[in-house]
Amino acid sequence: MNIESISEYCRKKKGVTEDFPFDEDTLAIRVMSKIFLLASLEKVPLQINLKCDPEYAVELRERFDSVQPGYHMNKSHWNTVIIDGTIPHKELKDMIDHSYEQVVKGLKKADQKKLIML
Repeated sequence: MNIESISEYCRKKKGVTEDFPFDEDTLAIRVMSKIFLLASLEKVPLQINLKCDPEYAVELRERFDSVQPGYHMNKSHWNTVIIDGTIPHKELKDMIDHSYEQVVKGLKKADQKKLIML
């Protein structure tokens, strides 16, 4: 997967927006204004940060060499995923879905209700 296909996949989810809050090379993909995916566009291969349940984060790091503790993030709750072709697309989409779901679970109840109505 490349950044275009990742972005397209994410935009199909409810309440998703994209922006560049830090610089022109770091794409933030958000649900209801909360980041669930960060992508470093200048890194080759592409690297993305995804929110993750702490136990699942450790499991993914043990399964895949290309999944590491989140770079510049809370290492318990974020993974950096290097998109180098070693992770099957389905597995990568599952990681993105999990990150989205983790952020949605943490939203205020009012925002969760708004998201359902979209």
